Amino acid sequence: LRDNRIELVRASWHELSISVSDVSLSDEGQYTCSLFTMPVKTSKAFLTVLGVPEKPQITGFTSPVMEGERMQLTCKTSGSKPAADIRWFKNDKEVKDVKYLKEEDANRKTFTVSSTLDFLADRNDDGAVVTCRVDHESLNSTPQIAMQVLEIHYTPLVKIISSNSWPEEGQSIVLTCESKGKPMPEPVLWTKDGGELPDPERMVVNGRVLSISFLNKTDNGTYRCEAKNPIGRNSTEYVLIVHDVFNTLLPTTVIPSLTTATVPTTVALTTSTTTSATAISTRDPNGFAGQTGPDHALIGGIVAVVVFVTLCSIILLGRYLARHKGTYLTNEAKGAEDAPDADTAIINAEGSQVNAEEKKEYFI
Repeated sequence: LRDNRIELVRASWHELSISVSDVSLSDEGQYTCSLFTMPVKTSKAFLTVLGVPEKPQITGFTSPVMEGERMQLTCKTSGSKPAADIRWFKNDKEVKDVKYLKEEDANRKTFTVSSTLDFLADRNDDGAVVTCRVDHESLNSTPQIAMQVLEIHYTPLVKIISSNSWPEEGQSIVLTCESKGKPMPEPVLWTKDGGELPDPERMVVNGRVLSISFLNKTDNGTYRCEAKNPIGRNSTEYVLIVHDVFNTLLPTTVIPSLTTATVPTTVALTTSTTTSATAISTRDPNGFAGQTGPDHALIGGIVAVVVFVTLCSIILLGRYLARHKGTYLTNEAKGAEDAPDADTAIINAEGSQVNAEEKKEYFI
């Protein structure tokens, strides 16, 4: 071997060692060691040289990219032997759907590898980091990487946030217009029902915030917030409905009148019925206006039934008493008191019934 890069390290009857510095692909091949004895002994070894891939580069990105445009990013590395492997990542999440191309270099020993990432630009990709990673056995588990930060321009995204979900007359409300876009949207424009704000004294605009004080029914309508940037414009609407103020009713007490019924007869019965009911009516804040508490007609009906039943009882009692009032006749059997026995007394008494004295009894 006649090469200054090759150096004899150790030589003995049992071992012969050499070292090669600055190894290149040309050093790959078969090496033979011979021991000149009788007979001559030889040993062969094949040296494989790995081609280290060059640092990858990402091409095809032009900043900025408009939302909806198609992007094609290509990662390329050369000089690998065997061919290197290329993987894509977006914010540390691997992207699988890519194109892979391997080409042999002019020296017919190494390879140039390229991979293309194809996707549509989206506003969610703005600020995302796209990474191309090259893996190869010569890199000792330390891959080479190339990174590209995406810049996507898009039209504003607009949203209105209300400070009061149930606005009532006399209250205030604050509407905040949140707009996000790239480039940053210009100051927003507030309108009502397609025109300017009708009452600038109560409707105050401060940047993206619309404040309306002392709400009334004339404030009902559709409020629009519009934002724009050099890419385009966008808007959203908020329908304002001012509700009536709920009034809380005071408790109400209903007391029916006292009823007395008297039946004319020899005996006077008096019945008094007193019914008292208290009803507290409180307006339901989620109910409709005009709703009342207790049903007065129902209470009146109950009182009428009680009175009717009482009158019927008194009438029946009076008729019963009238049927048992009358005249009763009794006869005393004179002369029967001296009879020796009952039969003789009955016989002696029969003759005296004609002259018996009539007596009257009244049952009260």
